[in-house]
Amino acid sequence: MNFLTLDLNLLRVFDLVMVERNVTRAAAKLATTQPAVSNALRRLREVTGDELFIPGASGVTPTPHAQAVWPAVRVAMDSLRSAFDPQTFDPITDERCFTLAMADATAAVLVPPILEALGKAPARIELRIEPLTTRDPRPTLEKGSADVAVGFFPDVTRVLAATGTHSDFLLNGLYECEYVCVMRHGHPLSRTAALTLDDYCAAQHVRVNFTERPLSFVDEALELLQRSRRVRLTVNHFATAARVVHQSDLLGVFPRSYVAASGLALAVRPIPCPLPRIDVAMLWHRRFERDPAHRWLRGIVSRVAQAQGGVVALSAAEPLGLEMA
Repeated sequence: MNFLTLDLNLLRVFDLVMVERNVTRAAAKLATTQPAVSNALRRLREVTGDELFIPGASGVTPTPHAQAVWPAVRVAMDSLRSAFDPQTFDPITDERCFTLAMADATAAVLVPPILEALGKAPARIELRIEPLTTRDPRPTLEKGSADVAVGFFPDVTRVLAATGTHSDFLLNGLYECEYVCVMRHGHPLSRTAALTLDDYCAAQHVRVNFTERPLSFVDEALELLQRSRRVRLTVNHFATAARVVHQSDLLGVFPRSYVAASGLALAVRPIPCPLPRIDVAMLWHRRFERDPAHRWLRGIVSRVAQAQGGVVALSAAEPLGLEMA
């Protein structure tokens, strides 16, 4: 491929198709036609000499080659936008779509007040909430599949503490999350004021696991005590687990804030073993650090999180509650 003859508009099309995974939606975002986007992808395929997308029933799937080159293309496109776009953002007049990655329990607590804050603007903003499926969302942010990830990222926190200003990612502490044991009202253990470790381990449990980790932090804490619990069901959504707990004798472990947001009447007891501190944080790629729209979004998330759960001191990359222009 001769880079000197490459039409950079083709990279813009490629970047948006990678985001949308759909030629028609990409064409709409580009204010052009579906055949024009298809033609641009054909030209790019001819220039690179490689297939980039495989057509499917619901869109296109990027090939391994497309996945490999996209991070570099995305960084370049973001740098060009920062260099040439006006460095201002007015949420009332400027349209923008943001993607936030978070677990459903976090979304249940934060998304309604975020929408309320946007409605007061009134902001011309579209939000997309994507499920968080990992405790290390850096690859997702690197690819641009999400603008911000919100959750508990202990491994990332340790890495960023070691790399400091040399990291490509920034972390902002939001609040400390308290986890509690929940059960239905009428459960035999709900009649006791205090839940013992023996009763907890002997009971049957539903476990929420939306990451690749084989054990949850509760199971790891029990292992330190040489104990274990009887997990009968594992699901990847807190909403599903909450319904199961409400209609069965299985115990669950939920964030206390989510118990209130779920709207279900559940009995709550402290978990009868020491747990690690669970700090909910916001993570994003450094290339957006000074982007006005992105800073505005981070300010909204920070203020909402502060109101919902209070503030904890992590390696904050910017002051919480900062007003963004």
